[in-house]
Amino acid sequence: MEVYETEEQQVDAIKSWIKENGKAVVLGAVIGLGGLWGWKFYQSEQILAKEVASESYNQVVIKLQKNSSDALVDAKAFIDDNEESQYSVLVALQLAKIQIEANQLDDALTQLNWVISNTKDEAILPLAVTRKARTLSEQQKFTEALSALGSVKAEGWKARIAELRGDIQLQSGDVEAARFSYTEAQQLGGSPLLQMKLDDLAK
Repeated sequence: MEVYETEEQQVDAIKSWIKENGKAVVLGAVIGLGGLWGWKFYQSEQILAKEVASESYNQVVIKLQKNSSDALVDAKAFIDDNEESQYSVLVALQLAKIQIEANQLDDALTQLNWVISNTKDEAILPLAVTRKARTLSEQQKFTEALSALGSVKAEGWKARIAELRGDIQLQSGDVEAARFSYTEAQQLGGSPLLQMKLDDLAK
């Protein structure tokens, strides 16, 4: 460490150091502060975007529930504008439900396929797949419906999948396959209606 004999030497040394390094220090401070401000701005923008999406989602769901005239158009617009958000997945599910109730089965399948392709939520995926299978079954597309059910691997859905498989098989006229699926579902702890379904098959 350099030793200075007088205060004047110390001041001169400081001036010299600032002259040599001042620009780099200022630039570093500007970059550091700019980066910090930029990160905070990005975070605030993200929070704002989520809040806006949440509010828009609530408005769309209310319109869908009330079945207002512009509900379907608004729902589709919301999905297009928020493709990266899970809110769009929830709206698509709700839209598909309404379309099924209105017997617009092809439109409902379009929404359900979009949900299946875009959701990251392991709880939503089986729900969308089972709704798709039921919709295909309503269209008498039994092979496609059963094939769709095969994509659900979640442990907690095994009993429900087996029971729904039985429903589809029974609807297609395959009574023996339906009985087997109902029995499997019962062993997995399925719904209380299973025994009634099995009893009906025994008559």
